[in-house]
Amino acid sequence: MKPGRQSVILEIISERDIETQHQLMRALAERGVKSTQATLSRDIKDMRLVKELGPKGNYRYVQAARPEQDNSSQKLKTILKESLISFDVAQNLLVIKTLPGLASAACSAIDGMHIENLVGTLAGDDTAFLAMRDSESALRFYHEIETIF
Repeated sequence: MKPGRQSVILEIISERDIETQHQLMRALAERGVKSTQATLSRDIKDMRLVKELGPKGNYRYVQAARPEQDNSSQKLKTILKESLISFDVAQNLLVIKTLPGLASAACSAIDGMHIENLVGTLAGDDTAFLAMRDSESALRFYHEIETIF
């Protein structure tokens, strides 16, 4: 149901300028798709729709442009290249040494990447501990960091 509704939404906004959720709800109804305002609001958020100024001077819903490399590997490369001094693995822990003051920022970014088998992070001023679920996961992540350098 949700994927079908969202594909209809994409068709509608590509065919005509839709300025409001109410207009979008009516356009969906014209195509036989019933939706509540709350559901439509969630769809807009899930689909990353934004309003932009159209060529006729009115606002319309469009899909937000996504960066070409919107993946955790690229984010990790950027973070590590900017702040990493050294790294090592100790059983299920990764120990990362950063420039002074950057360990917390690195941990925050790494936490936001939803890395598989990452249980949590702990940061000091220039040292970060990454607790992995097991030693194998820590070693895999260590090698992923290693390939960046």
